[in-house]
Amino acid sequence: MATETDAIGRLSRSEAHSAATPPTDSTSTPTTATPRDSDANNPPNRNGQRQNGRPSNTKKGDRGRGGKRTRDSVRGGKQDSKKDSQTDWRDRKRRKFDRNGGDSAKSEPSYMNIQFPEAEIAAEERRPKRKVAVLIGYSGTGYHGLQINHSLKTIEGDLFSAFVAAKAISKANADDPKKSSFVRCARTDKGVHAAGNMVSLKLIIEDPDIVQKINENLPPQIRVWGIQRTNNAFSCYASCDSRWYEYLMPSYCLLPPHPESFLGRKVSQSVKEKGLEDDYAKRMGDAKDYWDEVDKNYIQSILNRLEPSIRDAVKQRIHAPDRDMEEASTAEVDLTESSNKVDNDATDKIINKEAGSPVTDTETAKAIDVDDVKAAAKSTAEEAPDTQLGEQPKKELGPVEKALKEVKAAYIAAKRRYRVTSDRLEQLQEALDKYVGTKNYHNYTIQKSHGDPSSKRTIKSFVVNCEPIQINDTQWLSLKVHGQSFMMHQIRKMVGMAVLTVRCATPWSRFEESYSAARISIPKAPSLGLLLERPVFDTYNKRATDNLNLEELNFSIHEKEIQAFKEENIYRRIFELEEKENSFHLFFNQIDTFKSDYFLWVTAGGLETAKQREGPRESVPQELEAELGDEGEEAGGEEG
Repeated sequence: MATETDAIGRLSRSEAHSAATPPTDSTSTPTTATPRDSDANNPPNRNGQRQNGRPSNTKKGDRGRGGKRTRDSVRGGKQDSKKDSQTDWRDRKRRKFDRNGGDSAKSEPSYMNIQFPEAEIAAEERRPKRKVAVLIGYSGTGYHGLQINHSLKTIEGDLFSAFVAAKAISKANADDPKKSSFVRCARTDKGVHAAGNMVSLKLIIEDPDIVQKINENLPPQIRVWGIQRTNNAFSCYASCDSRWYEYLMPSYCLLPPHPESFLGRKVSQSVKEKGLEDDYAKRMGDAKDYWDEVDKNYIQSILNRLEPSIRDAVKQRIHAPDRDMEEASTAEVDLTESSNKVDNDATDKIINKEAGSPVTDTETAKAIDVDDVKAAAKSTAEEAPDTQLGEQPKKELGPVEKALKEVKAAYIAAKRRYRVTSDRLEQLQEALDKYVGTKNYHNYTIQKSHGDPSSKRTIKSFVVNCEPIQINDTQWLSLKVHGQSFMMHQIRKMVGMAVLTVRCATPWSRFEESYSAARISIPKAPSLGLLLERPVFDTYNKRATDNLNLEELNFSIHEKEIQAFKEENIYRRIFELEEKENSFHLFFNQIDTFKSDYFLWVTAGGLETAKQREGPRESVPQELEAELGDEGEEAGGEEG
């Protein structure tokens, strides 16, 4: 993603250096003339001008030497005002850059500012630097994104430290990445992974084992695939033609909302009002009755065991938002293990099916051993810890809470047993096809207007793999998107939009409406499943081979190592975190159960039934900040 640091990195060396230099005392606290009584009610603006147009440090009637006001003096005043405005803009830019990791942090411990004694720097042998492209891959788990940040642990921080430790960057240049012309290709946010990404900079590469030495100084979740020489003017950010991203999600994301949830009732109600029952049933297919089968096979037997008063209380709360119910998450994790142990034969019958083979949704719901699930859910509901991070231990759960935990664990188990049908995959692909071409994606990012030219982006392809991946009890889908560049949250909102239209049988015309000036709220899918596959450098590669006598920048030559790394450090982490945290379940549960009209555009009623936000900066309910991506994030960034 292009950020403020990227923009400053594209300044000339002298400008970038001055932009990162902390202001001196004289600039941070400028001296001002003592105000006169007549100026007390007329304070100067940021350019030193008062409301009557006089500079704040001049007397009334002053017009320069001789008191004569000339055209040149007026023009000069305007030029000075323009310079002051530009200086003020640069000051704001500098302060913003320093907050994001500029040189003002040099006096404090920093991930990007490695200090050495002057004696060591003077004694170090000077060796030549070469402009190179460094091909990297990483798992973003545990890191605050890729980009430079002095105070937080980032991928670039560890990478820069490894360069210094391997002597690819001299001690004299270890205090500032800009000294090595450090540039990233595509920014990734907190928790987002990359099988292939790139940084370009000047490195000392005369050691033939330099790649190995750099990797020895990196954690296993960050790898350098290779280092290739480039021309001196190369910038991996400016030279990148397009990017490939992959998004992984459980196939149960395509299940419709439960008919008793808030969104499920609204969808059903709008279908009846518009007389579209037949079209809705056709779009839903076997998934239409999936939750009826689950309620009959799972939930009803749990409810039947409860006392009438407890049963009524549980029914009222079954379809309430449960994002903050960590006990359901814990019970869910244990449930998977327990249900596997109780009846391996019944479970293996489902899991060992060909992952891509079509099955019916009702068949999946019926195939689960009900007694096993009930026993496992009951066991985990009793054993799951009832404390949350940073809180005092809670009292023992009451009968209503225990029953709710058991019911919710059973619902999550049913979701994980879901096996997607070929018809649902075809509908998802039809939704993804709506993105291909150049569209206005102002609704798919934050703080962008429809009239902003940068809201238009080009998508070359967006494809779902027709062969799902089977991991334990959960079936996963792989979506790959190829585009020139992406705005902040754009990919995750594109996934959210496509999945919601399939889940709710939303008319396909809603995509074209989302590209219009109307402002609709599109939730962003969890960051857990997003990874940067690789950037593409077709234009540079042609020039490199034809004119520069240099090798192409191509990740395919490292395909074997990259694939092994993805399996071990990216895919495995994604699967394990979903098993532990239920990110996708919590995301769709919040969308389905939160009583709000923000997402009612998915219904047959269309945009007029949903709340349309007045502008790009309009606030949203706190409960929806995570879904809508407006949780205080800085505008202007990009995925890549």
